[in-house]
Amino acid sequence: MKAGIVGLPNVGKSTLFNCLSNAKAQSANFPFCTIEPNLGVVNVPDPRLEALEKLVNPERVQPAVVEIVDIAGLVKGASKGEGLGNQFLANIRETDAILHVLRCFDNDNIVHVDGNVNPIRDKETIDMELQLKDLETVDKKLDKVKRAAKTGNKDAQKEEAVLLQIKAGLEAGISVRALEFSDDDYIDFVKPSQFITDKPVMYICNVDEGSAVSGNAYVEQVKEAVKEENAEVLVLAVGTEADINELDDYEERQLFLQDIGLEEAGSAKLIRAAYRLLNQQTYFTAGVKEVRAWTVDIGATAPQAAGVIHTDFEKGFIRAEVIGYDDYVALGSEAKAKEAGKMRVEGKNYVVKDGDVMHFLFNV
Repeated sequence: MKAGIVGLPNVGKSTLFNCLSNAKAQSANFPFCTIEPNLGVVNVPDPRLEALEKLVNPERVQPAVVEIVDIAGLVKGASKGEGLGNQFLANIRETDAILHVLRCFDNDNIVHVDGNVNPIRDKETIDMELQLKDLETVDKKLDKVKRAAKTGNKDAQKEEAVLLQIKAGLEAGISVRALEFSDDDYIDFVKPSQFITDKPVMYICNVDEGSAVSGNAYVEQVKEAVKEENAEVLVLAVGTEADINELDDYEERQLFLQDIGLEEAGSAKLIRAAYRLLNQQTYFTAGVKEVRAWTVDIGATAPQAAGVIHTDFEKGFIRAEVIGYDDYVALGSEAKAKEAGKMRVEGKNYVVKDGDVMHFLFNV
């Protein structure tokens, strides 16, 4: 599962990517600095993992990860191939969620591609280009579906109605994610088309250091503009995060954060938010060899969770031994949790909860 960082040129995408991944994506004050998409595999900060490590004292610890892609900046006309439009749209189509960076700071030394700072205009520019590309997709599908619908094919007639709803929405400037469909229509006709504007989105307001804690007028404009989208808005001083990232010493980083009024680096909040945006959650395995955080979809069953470790675990799944994270930490060990009756035996229909400490029994 990958989240793509998108935005206009010069809004701070590559600097943010570097903060998240410690990869050395080129970052400079000119458009199209990032030509090829840069991929970073980022550890998900999770204090629960540290607590389990202290209790178990394993040989190694493995956190969960999320993949972040830094994608070239988009400009007006991208849907028609302007700038790096075709490449941008192909790269974003391959991601599972969108981290949309908006410039919410003034700085005369950093050129804005449209001449002045206006995050709402910037957002609308990218929205429109993505909507235009989805409109192309709808029109192509409609050409095929209409022919089948005319022959009396009931499924084709249903799909035609859904596609016409999407077309009307896009033409009105409404992204697919903001439209309402029945569950069946969404699964049968919307999801398979992989519309770009159907991907979940989070808006990242890139602010100056003085606005890192409380935001500013630009941030308030963004919050007002996206309130109908049910999308998270995160305030991040990307330049400041880059400065913090340069410090090798943990205590120095904490002092820097305290000086500007933050409890933790904004990048850590962003990574966890991206994890949620991708509909991911964590379960743990805890043994003397390894304490590890495993990533599963929210709603995954116990066999599906076992399959993340190895496909044989899922094929031969017998049962799972499960201890809730809070019970494990409160009681101090797997043995004590078992003695206290807090270890449960769960079968194939068990839906994994975030933070479960699990052990699988299987037979192949």
